[in-house]
Amino acid sequence: MSYIELADLLRVQRFRTVQEKQTQLDVENFLISINAIFEREKRLSASDIPDFIINGVVLEVKTKYSRMAIYKQLERYSKHEEVKALILLTGTSIQLPAEINGKPALVVSLGEGWL
Repeated sequence: MSYIELADLLRVQRFRTVQEKQTQLDVENFLISINAIFEREKRLSASDIPDFIINGVVLEVKTKYSRMAIYKQLERYSKHEEVKALILLTGTSIQLPAEINGKPALVVSLGEGWL
């Protein structure tokens, strides 16, 4: 499954958004339901631990967080060779460039599945 197909599937899901840990659990259950092979909180370095990695795609969940902090975190992740693309699943209103350090980047709004 490509990162674009994964993002499209995430867009139509309804995840609980009150607490980030609950959203992450909902995402994990969703990934299991579609038989995705993923790693949860895989350590890329001492300070870089994305929420999920699916076939080289980082899926980071942020319910409420500052835009600059989110971008900086994704930028750090993008520097790792094993990262092929980035998906941000968030409740924060944010736009990302099409690529971060040469890696494709997409934003999926947590609100899209509720529309």
